[in-house]
Amino acid sequence: VDQFDSLDKHTQWGIDFLERYAKFVKERIEIEQNYAKQLRNLVKKYCPKRSSKDEEPRFTSCIAFFNILNELNDYAGQREVVAEEMAHRVYGELMRYAHDLKTERKMHLQEGRKAQQYLDMCWKQMDNSKKKFERECREAEKAQQSYERLDNDTNATKADVEKAKQQLNLRTHMADENKNEYAAQLQNFNGEQHKHFYVVIPQIYKQLQEMDERRTIKLSECYRGFADSERKVIPIISKCLEGMILAAKSVDERRDSQMVVDSFKSGFEPPGDFPFEDYSQHIYRTISDGTISASKQESGKVDAKTTVGKAKGKLWLFGKKPKGPALEDFSHLPPEQRRKKLQQRIDELNRELQKESDQKDALNKMKDVYEKNPQMGDPGSLQPKLAETMNNIDRLRMEIHKNEAWLSEVEGKTGGRGDRRHSSDINHLVTQGRESPEGSYTDDANQEVRGPPQQHGHHEFDDEFEDDDPLPAIGHCKAIYPFDGHNEGTLAMKEGEVLYIIEEDKGDGWTRARRQNGEEGYVPTSYIDVTLEKNSKGAVTYI
Repeated sequence: VDQFDSLDKHTQWGIDFLERYAKFVKERIEIEQNYAKQLRNLVKKYCPKRSSKDEEPRFTSCIAFFNILNELNDYAGQREVVAEEMAHRVYGELMRYAHDLKTERKMHLQEGRKAQQYLDMCWKQMDNSKKKFERECREAEKAQQSYERLDNDTNATKADVEKAKQQLNLRTHMADENKNEYAAQLQNFNGEQHKHFYVVIPQIYKQLQEMDERRTIKLSECYRGFADSERKVIPIISKCLEGMILAAKSVDERRDSQMVVDSFKSGFEPPGDFPFEDYSQHIYRTISDGTISASKQESGKVDAKTTVGKAKGKLWLFGKKPKGPALEDFSHLPPEQRRKKLQQRIDELNRELQKESDQKDALNKMKDVYEKNPQMGDPGSLQPKLAETMNNIDRLRMEIHKNEAWLSEVEGKTGGRGDRRHSSDINHLVTQGRESPEGSYTDDANQEVRGPPQQHGHHEFDDEFEDDDPLPAIGHCKAIYPFDGHNEGTLAMKEGEVLYIIEEDKGDGWTRARRQNGEEGYVPTSYIDVTLEKNSKGAVTYI
């Protein structure tokens, strides 16, 4: 009995320990969840925000890093799996079992207390019968002593003796009855006590023992489940780590270097040598050669000024690149980059043209079906869509033609504007450089780049008109589209305006024209309808 309280305390400690371990698992789950969340936030922070194809990673080192981020994101997902598995298999099971364990422990303890209360009740009944028997025996002894005293007393009457004898018999009878009652209660108590200590209490203790053992087994299973939750994801985590290693091995330094070369390759020729400028000529000047020297000095001054102006443009490759708006024909880019951009645009336009052609074929087939089976639809309802598709096809073909002309210019398939340079440039002491994008210059005539008809943020034709006599008209043209002509050297025109042609397109996409008021300049050939005089090169039309 004295160990019942100890078992009560021990089983309570077992439940407290179970709940403490459950709290430990809960905190571990929170750690895993927070770890996974922080990993996902980290991946999100460093993942590229791609708004266009141009921003997609190209370098192998960047691609490898983004692959590592993807693997890390998968790794974070596995940490979430660990947390979910622990929450379901360990923590949830522990909380359910702790509730059941408390209920079972309470039931067993109540049974033990009831058994103890019943045994105490039996003991009180036996004790009461014992005390009553003892009291009756003392009363019987007193009655016997009284009877013997009266019986020996010669002065006592016979009636008193008889009365004392009856009292003795009554007390003796009551003592015998209490003796039998006490014997029965004693036998009953001994039986209940034997049953209590050999049957009831051992059974309750056994149940408590089994309950505690099941608790220990449950803890063992939860320990194993705790480890299994981690072990199950190890193969996938290993694959994530292997993916990171493969990403690291995929880094190719030579390929990245080549990408840098291809990205920034301009196609410009290196700048030419600076000429020697002799400022000592005036020291040795004589009267006989004074005029010639002065002429040479004057010419040298002009050329020096021109050389410096041109040399500044040549330093573009190694100095600060001029700023300007992005142009339609990419003339603001170096030749090599311009060629790549134009080729990409032509490929995109060809894909769009193919889609429009497929759509046109599909509409024509549908129209034929409607014409053969009018109940399926009205052929006329497809006409607006067909017209729109045809307009799109014509527009795309014009765009492709225009971009192919620019591409041919860059690739050097056609000549530059070298033959349109003024003869006065040849007389310079130094070779005057060709004009390149945004006011820079290059010596290679085939690598000259000019801006598109839409927007010009720099001077491009600033040396095209220098005190030349007006050229004769060789034809006329009509503006198909309006042209603003912001760039110096270009000529603004309105749609439908008629101009004189004084120099035809040399293959670079520009035609030199003149208004009736004598104003001259270059206009984009694709914006005009050109007709040459019969006595020049025959009637030729450009669209």
